[in-house]
Amino acid sequence: MELLDFYCQCENVLFMGNKILIDIQFKRNHLLQNGFDLTMSLYCGIACRRKSFWCFRLLSTYVTKTRYLFELKEDDDACKKAQQTGAFYLFHSLAPLLQKSGHQYQAPRHSLLELERLLAKFGQDTQRIEDSVLIGCSEQHEARFALDLVLNSSSSINASLQKSEMETELKGSFTKLRKALFQLNTKDASLLTTAQALLRWHDAHQFCSRSGQPTKKNMAGSKRVCPSNKIIYYPQMAPVVITLVSDGTRCLLARQSSFPKGMYSALAGFCDIGESMEEAVRREVAEEVGLEVETLQYSASQHWPFPNSSLMIACHATVKPGQTEIQVNLKELEAAGWFSHDEVATALRKNNPYTQQQNGTFWLPPKLAIAHQLIKEWVEKPSCSPLPA
Repeated sequence: MELLDFYCQCENVLFMGNKILIDIQFKRNHLLQNGFDLTMSLYCGIACRRKSFWCFRLLSTYVTKTRYLFELKEDDDACKKAQQTGAFYLFHSLAPLLQKSGHQYQAPRHSLLELERLLAKFGQDTQRIEDSVLIGCSEQHEARFALDLVLNSSSSINASLQKSEMETELKGSFTKLRKALFQLNTKDASLLTTAQALLRWHDAHQFCSRSGQPTKKNMAGSKRVCPSNKIIYYPQMAPVVITLVSDGTRCLLARQSSFPKGMYSALAGFCDIGESMEEAVRREVAEEVGLEVETLQYSASQHWPFPNSSLMIACHATVKPGQTEIQVNLKELEAAGWFSHDEVATALRKNNPYTQQQNGTFWLPPKLAIAHQLIKEWVEKPSCSPLPA
């Protein structure tokens, strides 16, 4: 019974995660005294040696999932095998296939067999599946892929003509991601933004910048290689700082002419080559509104797929209370202004763009955008503990 109890304890560890360590030496000595064989202890992920005792933590779900994805990126055969049991998200000219469910969109998944049947029905070679890109996997290690039915296709003109027929067959519609993004659940939004960014990158990097020769993607789509000179190209994101400026009691919000009517957000701009994050924040604030940052604090980051895949680095910044006169750079912004805590808090509570436009008031970026999170942090804790800029 003691052996059974020990194995039951080990089973419990499997469910409780990797924060629990088993005193295997004690258990081993105890079991040896009772004449039990320890061979089955390997079942619990524990390796023992007679002279020196090794105790390995059980790997977390995150670690095993990450290492599995790494294997798929590095091993073409393993990735191709994963496609057999994987799930595919479909795109048409970078627009994902979506199905409307009430006020939300859902992203349907398709098996390899379903995808092969679809391609055959619309006269496309099943070899097109090799143009798919790996975008993640489930907790059960079911790989997720994305395939654009038009990009890189020799029959792209024909495929474009068949778009409506495909939508009918697939019981969905190919919808612009920018339009649908804020009506997707968090998991689908993350997968689809990753997918679109990767598909767009591969479409734009089919030739080597050094030799001019066609590059070849690996099975997972995590890189492209030039066969003539072996240069490896990896997908990249452009770093962007997005900053919510405060004078202690108010925050500064601005809008560009390209924004939807009535929407205001935090200041944002691309990092220049050679700049640190802190330098980029100071420069952007000075360029766009003519203010000098006194202190700043990093908040969080977010991948943003529009227009060409950026890494949004979100910060809070403060300026001196006596130096708050805004000088708007009209080449960068349409308008900018200081907003009180109450004004911003009210806008957060009533963040419906249609209602706000009718009332003539401003509205803020949707919840999924990191700008929304920055603004919400400031409202909930307007006096952040700043760091020197």
